[in-house]
Amino acid sequence: MVREFKFKGYSGEQIQKLSIETLMPLLNSRQRRSLDKRLSTYMNDEKRKFREDLKLARDGKLKGQLKTHLRDMIILPDMIGLTVLVHNGKEFVSYVIKPEMVGHYLGEYAITNKRVQHGAPGVGSSRSSLYVPLK
Repeated sequence: MVREFKFKGYSGEQIQKLSIETLMPLLNSRQRRSLDKRLSTYMNDEKRKFREDLKLARDGKLKGQLKTHLRDMIILPDMIGLTVLVHNGKEFVSYVIKPEMVGHYLGEYAITNKRVQHGAPGVGSSRSSLYVPLK
């Protein structure tokens, strides 16, 4: 039996129908504060253009993929189901937005660093490498 996801008592379909005003009390305080300021500082020109591109992608009128550098964009209900490519500093990371992601930031899912895997030291890397036998 698969457990259905509920966001503070709302199912996935109900979340998509919520307006931003009804969603705001359900979000965490940091996201609420950002969205309160959306008319002045939060919704700058880049975010407005991205929202327009989201609407075009939802209608199927957007050619190509939906790429963005906006890591500080809050995931809102109208983004559910879309595939977004978010820049992590080196490349674009693709992921599908699910109802569980509402209220989080786009950048949370595009990790910016990788695990370091060190190799063997090369010749001349340190004084001790003079005594490492070469094969």
